[in-house]
Amino acid sequence: MEIPLDYETLRVIWWGLMGTLLIGFALTDGYDLGVASLMPFIGKTDEERRMAINAIAPHWEGHQVWFILGGGAIFAAWPFVYAVSFSGFYLAMFLVLSALILRPVAFKYRSKRPDAAWRSRWDWALFIGGFVPALVFGVAVGNVLQGAPFRLDSDLRSFYEGSLLGLFSPFALMTGLLSVAMVVMHGAGFLSVKIERGAVLDRARRIGSVAAIASVILFAAGGLWVANGAMGFRLEGVVDPNGPSNPLFIKTVAAPGAWIDNYGRYPWMVIAPILGLVGPLVALLGIRHHSHVLHLAGSSLATVGIIATVGLSMFPFILPSSIDPQSSLTAWNASSSHLTLWIMLIVTVIFLPLVLTYTAWVMKVLFGRVTLRDVRTNPDFY
Repeated sequence: MEIPLDYETLRVIWWGLMGTLLIGFALTDGYDLGVASLMPFIGKTDEERRMAINAIAPHWEGHQVWFILGGGAIFAAWPFVYAVSFSGFYLAMFLVLSALILRPVAFKYRSKRPDAAWRSRWDWALFIGGFVPALVFGVAVGNVLQGAPFRLDSDLRSFYEGSLLGLFSPFALMTGLLSVAMVVMHGAGFLSVKIERGAVLDRARRIGSVAAIASVILFAAGGLWVANGAMGFRLEGVVDPNGPSNPLFIKTVAAPGAWIDNYGRYPWMVIAPILGLVGPLVALLGIRHHSHVLHLAGSSLATVGIIATVGLSMFPFILPSSIDPQSSLTAWNASSSHLTLWIMLIVTVIFLPLVLTYTAWVMKVLFGRVTLRDVRTNPDFY
């Protein structure tokens, strides 16, 4: 079978699609996680908390599509990355899944009884279901930038030599807090367009302002740490982007500061960190001027910029190894076969527009603000 696109092109396309899926998840389920993280602090009464809950209740299940698509894409397009990350980060992923499992249970059960203590416990479960995944996802990104403690033997078997607590290094904790600040800012932005103006929205905006400022500070601090710290990797020697998927065929070395190299080679990439810094400021401007559109647009730009900065800085690396740089996984040595990537691309071209169309349609149908009156009178509300 003659494939119209060469192997290198398909690898770059799938590297970009993987980033697109991660950004899609952060933009959609990110505000669900943010609203859940805000829950204990913006709702002083049961009705106020229910208003925030019902702002995201119609959406969150559909947003899991991006999470599932992301995992499926990694499994199919980057099998080495899937094998190493899902086995090495097993306990961290179990922690995330445990927190995410609390979310649907909390949605369904919190209003089954009128008891205040019962509902308060489920509200804290919702908080855990939002805060913990946001923190751990950010910690995972920090560990990817630093390099994960794994190695491959001559038979390409993976051996992970880290621990759950070892993931929470100072730099990884900072990226984790950046992730939390980002989703809280985004969650506050979503509430600004989704709930009626009043005390709940005022509290969300105040916390959103703090989160926006924290996002700028943490993102800038992280950039300085990456540029001047002991992290970064480079490929050495002749690299064939059309070569076989075998990490041991490409020489990789640790090179502090190497994550900045791509900005010299491809100056257009600087757009990503600029968005990461300007986005929160735009959101802050929207908050100060009571512009809900500007607030949500700014938080969305920040989300795109922050995630894109990580991917573009590391390209072509996907998962470097901190203990054996030679085992590092890149876009050139960790993909599925040429034919597999081509078939998956055809499937994606068919079905991804359907997902986008469905998502847009749902947002249109459910457009409108949730009010306290809706909470009090609508029997279908949580």
